[in-house]
This record gives sequence, C-alpha cells and structure tokens, in this order.
Amino acid sequence: MDMGFVSEDLWNLYGFYGSILALKLAMMWVLTVRARFAHKVFANPEDAAKTGSTVNLNDDRVERTRRAHLNDMENIIPFLFLAFLYITTSPSIFVAANHFRIFTASRFIHTICYLLGLPRLAFIFGVAVNVSMAVQCIIYFM
Repeated sequence: MDMGFVSEDLWNLYGFYGSILALKLAMMWVLTVRARFAHKVFANPEDAAKTGSTVNLNDDRVERTRRAHLNDMENIIPFLFLAFLYITTSPSIFVAANHFRIFTASRFIHTICYLLGLPRLAFIFGVAVNVSMAVQCIIYFM
C-alpha cells in the first residue's frame, strides 16, 4: 500500500503490530465472556436469567479479566493513534520497530501478570513508549 509520505516499511510495522494488538483486544473480550459463563456471573438480569444465575458485579474471577480488558483499551487505543501519527514523522525503522515491539510485549506481559495476580510493572514500558512517541510527534508537528 502506498501511503505517499510514509515508507512502506513503517506502514508494514504499524499494520503488523496494530493487528496483533487489535487481536489481543478481541481475545480479551472472549476471555471475559468465557469467565462469565464458566462462573455463571453476569452483569445483566436477562443474561443471568438464561443460565439460572443471579446478577453479580463483584466476582473477582470475572472482574479481574474485565479490568484487564479495560486496561488494554485504555492503553492500546491511544497507542494505535499515537503510532499512526508517529510513523508520519519518518522515524528510523529500527527505533519505530523497537517502540512497537516493547509496547506489544509490555501489554502481553501486563495482562498475564494481571490475570495471575502478580505485580504488574510491565505497564511502565508501554506508558514510556506512548510518552516517547507523543513527545516526538509534538516536537515534529510544532
């Protein structure tokens, strides 16, 4: 695909890592639904009625998965926006690839740690990537 002002290599990096992260978001939705059905914990009366259970908004087995999904949305959606702007600044392929790799790895590590109840310091790397790209975009577009 010819984006004109964005090199094909940068566009391919964005497409590759963006697709992985979009698939991760979709899989978190699937994990949340699976947890709800496995533990018969639903947020809506009509869903609970279908399985003979009751509404429960505080079951940690479901809420932990749901919060991990929300956390991904809070971090991945800004990343996709910032990364798109970032590739228009013509960064080096090496630096852009490392930004995208670090962010993607940090999201997977963060989710695994979150679901297992382990300390979750991996998110710092994802935040650092977003801040780095944002600062570089601000400087470029000033």
